[in-house]
Amino acid sequence: MLSYRHAFHAGNHADVLKHFIEVQLLRYLAQKDKPFWYIDTHAGAGCYELDSGYAAQNAEYESGIARLINQDDMPAALADYVALIKSFNPDGPLQLYPGSPLIARELLRDSDKMRLFELHPADNELLLENFAGFGSEVLIQRGDGFGALKALLPPPPRRALVLIDPPYEEKQDYQRVVASLLEGLKRFPGGMYAVWYPLLQRADAQQLPGQLKKLPVKNWLNVTLNVQQPGEDGFGMHGSGMFVFNPPFNLHEVLQQVMPYLVRVLGQDEQASFTLEQQAI
Repeated sequence: MLSYRHAFHAGNHADVLKHFIEVQLLRYLAQKDKPFWYIDTHAGAGCYELDSGYAAQNAEYESGIARLINQDDMPAALADYVALIKSFNPDGPLQLYPGSPLIARELLRDSDKMRLFELHPADNELLLENFAGFGSEVLIQRGDGFGALKALLPPPPRRALVLIDPPYEEKQDYQRVVASLLEGLKRFPGGMYAVWYPLLQRADAQQLPGQLKKLPVKNWLNVTLNVQQPGEDGFGMHGSGMFVFNPPFNLHEVLQQVMPYLVRVLGQDEQASFTLEQQAI
């Protein structure tokens, strides 16, 4: 159950899509003076060394963030995300890649709060180390982030971004995503929820977007980035998606500009593509 370590995949194409959208959502929430919470159900270690350890074994970042880091023709919104990643590497070469919690910490204001959950004991210890010195605005718990939503929602400021990014190591994770969202939406229907999911050839992965569309939310956006043709053996992740409930009004327009660029730069074969759909009522 606890074999998954995100460090193997740090900075890959899925991280690019997920964290680019995370930046857009946080920028949008910060436009108003009123504080908000950032809740991360599967926070990971917080930051990853790219030139050593797990990340260096498969070097998945080389086909992800490394392809973007020196580009000078990016759409403005994408360039904003890449500039943030560069700020963690002031000496130039890519050595560190921040996970979703550290990206959020860079964009949150003094009045905003973070609630981070990580079940893996080793990653939880690293997460605590990466946030050492931060005050009460950051609360880190070792535990199941799915179950935590019931106790946290609605947050006191009635504004929040909830990032749900499980490893999908067990097929039950797909069921837990839907169940936790259904519970969360009952308690906090106006919240912003972002769900990352893999593009795989297994049935439960392919069925998840349709299940999310049936949840009781009027406004949602779904975007996928497919970087290569699915493997003939039926295994492996060929892309990923982000499903956002109550998205910013301008996110669809931003993604229309950015996704063709990501397909061109991150695509690994001629089958690379994207999909973008929304329901806005």
